[in-house]
Amino acid sequence: MTVGEHARRYPDVWRRFTPRQTLVRYVWYACIVFVAAWSLRNLDIPWFYFLDAHVQVADLVSRMFPPEWAFAGQVLDPLVETIHIATLGTAVTFVIAFPLAFLAARNTTPNALTWFIGRFILVTSRSVNTVVWALLFVAIFGPGPVAGIWAVAMRSIGFMGKLIAEAIEEIDTGPVEAIEATGASRLQVLLIGVLPQVLPIVYGTTVYRWDINIRESTVLGFVGAGGIGIMLYSSINQFAWHEVSVMLAAILGVVVVSEFVSATVRRRIT
Repeated sequence: MTVGEHARRYPDVWRRFTPRQTLVRYVWYACIVFVAAWSLRNLDIPWFYFLDAHVQVADLVSRMFPPEWAFAGQVLDPLVETIHIATLGTAVTFVIAFPLAFLAARNTTPNALTWFIGRFILVTSRSVNTVVWALLFVAIFGPGPVAGIWAVAMRSIGFMGKLIAEAIEEIDTGPVEAIEATGASRLQVLLIGVLPQVLPIVYGTTVYRWDINIRESTVLGFVGAGGIGIMLYSSINQFAWHEVSVMLAAILGVVVVSEFVSATVRRRIT
């Protein structure tokens, strides 16, 4: 190897990126800054409100403390209802999303039409926020936990179905081909060759979504879909900040416990 070739192959200054890669990165950074600046410019944000924001925060915190702990007894039932809404919504999600995932997975769907239908349902479910679903179901079922359960379920179907479908598409094809070679039916192939490989993902995703649904269910009451959100919304409108602090503390406790349970179960599954 000549000196020139050695110098070209082993330059004195090590660089992580080539000049072309560096240029592309800087172009991306410039695009991000431009889009952010353009968005801020078109949002017409009243920046003068930020001048005394710290004063307003301090005033609100002072109104919340000390919490009115005597109010805690009235919070228990709505809080339990919130947990029930999240749990039943997750159960409904599992029943619907599990078979739908097999339609949305390329290696288990019967044909292109069923794959399109499955993917369309999953995308539609994820595209609509839980609160919007709640508004729709409140109009259908009326105010109460039933609307909340279906709102949670409809939002969660797309999330769970997509993750399970991706897990199905990434399975090891060896056992599937071996079972097909024995002349097994399509249902037997799914039950014996596919299902055991994706069950840990199914269980983990279900528990993880339940944890998310606990948090989302706390605000469904703002639109009349049951749970502690109804009481929270009422206390905020009445400026009963001592009661609000009690409810926020209760919600935080439930979220922490659900996070711990979710993490523990998912760790044991995997």
